Amino acid sequence: MIAREILDVCRANGLDHVSLTCLPADYHHHPERIAPAVDKAIERARADGFEHILVGYADCGTGGMLDRVCERHGVERIAGPHCFSFYIGNEAFAAAGDDEYLTTFFMTDFLARHFETFLIRPLGLDRHPELRDAYFGHYTRLLYIAQTDDPVLTANARAAAGRLGLAFERRLTGHGDLAAALRSAAAGTDKTL
Repeated sequence: MIAREILDVCRANGLDHVSLTCLPADYHHHPERIAPAVDKAIERARADGFEHILVGYADCGTGGMLDRVCERHGVERIAGPHCFSFYIGNEAFAAAGDDEYLTTFFMTDFLARHFETFLIRPLGLDRHPELRDAYFGHYTRLLYIAQTDDPVLTANARAAAGRLGLAFERRLTGHGDLAAALRSAAAGTDKTL
């Protein structure tokens, strides 16, 4: 879900020595798949000769399982509970607390691009729109945390908020803590993500 953003940060910072390996984005619908898949990806990267590895996930709903995989392999992951936090900035996200975000549905550039295929169809909302309240009834707003200043993606996000019956808000966050994590991890060595 963050591959495009990782590549953008690498291009902008001359990190052409970074190699990116992606896992399926739909693992976010099944967070129990993330840690085992990352474990295998780290083993493959080590077998291919990579010594320095940064896992391109926050916890993403793994309940600490990803941290155990990282610890076992002696690698780091991107800090934070999820990408929404590191895009906003982990410190700012934590400082805002539940009062700010408890009833917020977050959207990134990825989800603004793939809303129909990544959210609507997998949840069955295209076939059963009456499920909207079951999934989104406790949300009050859609917060689009934009990595880019793209009017098409903003329009997509605004339309998604309308479809879900949520108030729309947009914040241009850029890459947040992701950029610093990548620059720090890649400084002076070959890296794989």
